[in-house]
Amino acid sequence: MTDFPRAFRRLALCLPLSLLAVQPLAAQGIPAPSSLQAEGEVPWIYEGSDVPRDEEWLFGELDNGLRYGVRENGVPPGQVSIRVRIDAGSLYEEDDELGYAHLLEHLLFRESKYLGISEAIPTWQRLGATFGSDTNAETSPTHTVYKLDLPNVDPAKLEESMKLLSGMVRAPVLSDSNVATEVPIVLAEKRERGGVNERVSEASLQTLFAGQRLAERITIGTDESLRGATGASVQAFYDRWYRPENTVISVVGDLDPVLFASLIEKYFADWAVAGEPTPAPNFGDPLPPAGANGENPVGDVAVIVEPSLPRAFTYGYFKPWRQVLDTIVYNEGRLREQLALQLINRRLEARARSGGSFLYAQANEAKISRSTHATLVQFAPLTEDWEQALADVRSVIADALSNPPTREEMERELQEMEVGYANLVEQRSVLAGSGYADDLVNAVDIREAIAAPETFLMVFNSMREKATPENVLEETRKLFSGNVVRATYITPAANEATEESLAAALSADVKASGDARLTAQSISFDELPPIGEPGEVVARAPHSIGDVERVEFDNGVKALLLANDHEPGRVAVKVRFGGGLRAFDEDEAAIIQLGEGALIQSGLGELGQEELDRLATGRKMGFDFAIGEGAFSFNAQTRRQDLADQLYLFAAKLGMPRWDAAPLERAKAAARLAYQSYNASPAGIINRDLEYYLYGQDRRFLTPTPDMLDAVSLAEFRDTWTPALQQGPIEVLIFGDYDKEAAIETLRRTFGALPQREPLPADVSSGEFGFATPGETLVRKHSGEADQAAAVIAWPVGAGPAEIRKSRQLAILTEVFNNRLRDAMRERAGASYAPVVRLDWPTDVETGGTVTALAQLRPTDVPTFFREADRIASELTVTPPSEDELARATEPLRNYYERISSGNYFFLLELENSTIDPRRMMALRGLLNDYSSTTPDAMLALAQEYFAGTPGWRMAVIPEGQELATAAPASGAAATGR
Repeated sequence: MTDFPRAFRRLALCLPLSLLAVQPLAAQGIPAPSSLQAEGEVPWIYEGSDVPRDEEWLFGELDNGLRYGVRENGVPPGQVSIRVRIDAGSLYEEDDELGYAHLLEHLLFRESKYLGISEAIPTWQRLGATFGSDTNAETSPTHTVYKLDLPNVDPAKLEESMKLLSGMVRAPVLSDSNVATEVPIVLAEKRERGGVNERVSEASLQTLFAGQRLAERITIGTDESLRGATGASVQAFYDRWYRPENTVISVVGDLDPVLFASLIEKYFADWAVAGEPTPAPNFGDPLPPAGANGENPVGDVAVIVEPSLPRAFTYGYFKPWRQVLDTIVYNEGRLREQLALQLINRRLEARARSGGSFLYAQANEAKISRSTHATLVQFAPLTEDWEQALADVRSVIADALSNPPTREEMERELQEMEVGYANLVEQRSVLAGSGYADDLVNAVDIREAIAAPETFLMVFNSMREKATPENVLEETRKLFSGNVVRATYITPAANEATEESLAAALSADVKASGDARLTAQSISFDELPPIGEPGEVVARAPHSIGDVERVEFDNGVKALLLANDHEPGRVAVKVRFGGGLRAFDEDEAAIIQLGEGALIQSGLGELGQEELDRLATGRKMGFDFAIGEGAFSFNAQTRRQDLADQLYLFAAKLGMPRWDAAPLERAKAAARLAYQSYNASPAGIINRDLEYYLYGQDRRFLTPTPDMLDAVSLAEFRDTWTPALQQGPIEVLIFGDYDKEAAIETLRRTFGALPQREPLPADVSSGEFGFATPGETLVRKHSGEADQAAAVIAWPVGAGPAEIRKSRQLAILTEVFNNRLRDAMRERAGASYAPVVRLDWPTDVETGGTVTALAQLRPTDVPTFFREADRIASELTVTPPSEDELARATEPLRNYYERISSGNYFFLLELENSTIDPRRMMALRGLLNDYSSTTPDAMLALAQEYFAGTPGWRMAVIPEGQELATAAPASGAAATGR
């Protein structure tokens, strides 16, 4: 079975649509597949396994050894997801081929049998697929996967796509010129994701996986190896590993799965490769240190000093990875491991919450890249006293290794697990096809079978019946044992630790500490105080959109309700209230950030975070908090049976907030640690500073310094947030599978019972957000790598619901801009791997919209970015985009909104705030047409409105010690990446 966490995927949000009419295969000129495995035959993925077969999958194997799995799935409607997995990743590379597996991923998109140079991205866009989300690929240590989520599909479109994919996989053009062109793009990717974090990651890999291929083969490769690549050398790697025996194809979607199998046969059955397959290399085993004995064989350790990074400690127990028989008994053991780790992590979290020596700590088990079976413990010391933090973490784990858990502790975690697996069964009809397609390739990667949601629940129930404190203790001891113990400690301070002191601390005896064990105290919602006197419904009426109903209570609270069974087992709840960022003064940036981290964790009434966790046991509930420009919001995904309790929690947070010092201090510690790392890279500086400067140095957008955070007292935090929770209208939106009348009664007892709200002060409700004055380029500097920089250019645009239909047309223009900038900076100049242009059009305030272009690049390429962005903006104001450019922009947008616009959550987001501002409801009209239909003249008019005569505001982030380049490099330098 696939790893259990992979089963919990984001669900597609779609209402049923009529299935596309599909002609019989013979009528389409496609022969019936001969490779489908017959009924009664054990499918290839279940060989050696007693895991019940998921009957919705059909499996087949071609004579050349290629294997596949196909299934029908209508979520979202009209989409087919294709995955082509090659059993070759970075671990398959020789020393002079480092980075070739990933380079090949790029080259297959560059040119192939049916696609000319750089035609892949435009071709998929014309077919409606968005580059980067619907069309993508991934390279890992153990595989390379090509991914296509094809929207608005029909048999002809599917066949064309399968043909193009077959040409990419079977016949890429691996010429010297293509390699020479693509290598700078890969080097740009390497540079952009590199720097301090990448360097630390590499050092950690070399320590934790010492002696194994995984220690020396990062997926992106090395500059030396990539620059030495030629058409012939890459072709040799391709010939060795891109073979039908190493290929698995997964196709899931809204057409006949037999059609999928037929097309796989048609385009892959005659794929023949000469010679015998090359055996996979030996990945190596984690080996104990010489002379190791006893229960704690400490081996390789490393102290990694990086002044710009916060403290982080990782240690682990490493055992060899071995192929397993994927049986029910084996999976029961895996679930006991999960149970054991949940018990430990609950205790570690309790210790951290209580003001311990570490900010967080967590233990996880993983089978890593078919190289090791490891249990990793990670924690963040709060101070330089890492030894005390390590001792505290080890003491909690030592107690779990010495004493069995109580039945009450186990039952709490088992209830949590049961909710997850039961909810998966409830929602299987709305599980996205793309998730199923990924599940198959992931199962193949870890060499295990695939299972239906019902099987997961069955195995869980079987494990639950057999679980005892004693066998959980046994499983815990297995988890925390291994051939070798290894560790890394990342610290900003030199001389804080040595390898000898790390090894000594890990080898030292540790005393078991049971004070982090949680008592079996139970809390019931029935015991909680009422919010207040239940309110009365004063109005109920249709909301003019489908079956949405508007309900108003006598205290002014308004609700929008949409109840249906289109998404079984799923209820989305959102509560909007208050004034959002507008509610704060410019000197309250620290309180804003701390509110995001500590407001919910502070609890409500007499209940702290631990009590709230107990209340949520065995329930599917959430408590996300967000600060928008014009409102605050609570968000949750819940179930019909938990909806009443979810609404109580949200209302109680407004009606009886609690103010607790411990979560506030923990939020301060987390923010201090995060601030420490911002300066290490251009991306960090962008995250820290961009909005502050973009919005004219409005201090509400300022990232607070550690001194600002430390200055906030609990009293100040309470006094600022109390009125923010009490002011402004409340709007509750409940969309999904629930009983509407029961929900209205619950609302009457919760939100309807709150006191009348205070109106927003006039200066808050009329608050605006400004925009920076364009002028000279703002230069910020980072302390990271000397070859890393970033550049931003932005233009102010509209905001608010009045012109939201214009914003959709502007989204099309933004996509045209994005495609042109990517072509200029990536395809032609090789200067940036992933430049992006994005539109931000706030809908709950009337100001603050922007079109922003951003790229990470070399410092010498910053002028090239500004020159190209200016050129594109200027050209758009004079010459409208071509019909083909518009198709490449509108087809992905149209298909994206077609896929999501039939879902409950989509309507929730589109209708929020419409009880207060009816323009939001009116804006739904023409949505699909606005995104999919436009004219060159309309694009020209928009470009002239927002770009003509308006110089973009500029910001550049360059390394410390350098000056901003004022001229683009010579043409050869950018093109070669040298």
